[in-house]
Amino acid sequence: MDKKVIANTLKDLKENSPKRNFKQSIDLILNLKGLDLKKAEHQVNMFATLHYNTGRKISVCALIGPELESRAKETCDEVILLDQFAKFKDKKEIKKLAGKHDFFIAQANIMPKIATVFGRFLGPKGKMPNPKIGCILPPNANVKPLIEKLKKTVSLATKNEPTVKCRVGKEEMSDDEVVDNIITVYNTIIHKLPNEKQNVKSAMLKLTMGPAFVIGGEKQDKSKGEVKPKEDVKKPEEKREVKEGKQEEADKKEAKPTKEEKPKSEKKTEKKPTEKKEDPKTKAE
Repeated sequence: MDKKVIANTLKDLKENSPKRNFKQSIDLILNLKGLDLKKAEHQVNMFATLHYNTGRKISVCALIGPELESRAKETCDEVILLDQFAKFKDKKEIKKLAGKHDFFIAQANIMPKIATVFGRFLGPKGKMPNPKIGCILPPNANVKPLIEKLKKTVSLATKNEPTVKCRVGKEEMSDDEVVDNIITVYNTIIHKLPNEKQNVKSAMLKLTMGPAFVIGGEKQDKSKGEVKPKEDVKKPEEKREVKEGKQEEADKKEAKPTKEEKPKSEKKTEKKPTEKKEDPKTKAE
């Protein structure tokens, strides 16, 4: 992916997207092709560590023993000690905890207990402490470097559609930083795909509440778009960002006109009864 092409698309995105009263995030959308998502080797479910953060505050919860308590409290947003696990018997409490944080880190020697208490709820959300990105620590570990790394880590997944969407920056970030993050995410994904670049149908950029711009192309026409409306639905863990810019409320307001279009089409069908006027003519004959 060419840096200049990305930079030009990013410039068009910022200049031609509707302005909002808050700083919007910049999302990268990769539409894929030639994949069978029923096959594990065709699925994308991984993490990418960027060179720059995405402008979003990352929340981290530590599930640890007393050995890491002091170090975890210095850097993590919430610390839950082993002797406090008994408090989480209520399913609602664990579900609330899962939606509250982006990452969970754990102390290695108590992982079996963590899996027993929290696994049923963190697992399906993809938030169990992940050894691939270093989230399982020995009792004598330094927690700070891991937290700094997680601030620049994004999750990449195809889920039920051949599309990967992730945040790569924010409006106020420099273009060079955003472009670097885009290239890092793109390269991470294509190396996972069976045919690499050949499995990429298109790459697009969009602001939180703006239209999508094809990288190296024109603004995406919604009537022909490859990005489905479902992708704009906010995840539970993104509620903090929704509150900040009131994106969810604005999305609903913008969605109303599409609902009002249906009655218009129905009114046209109501003209059919006027065709019955032909009956009096036949009687006159």
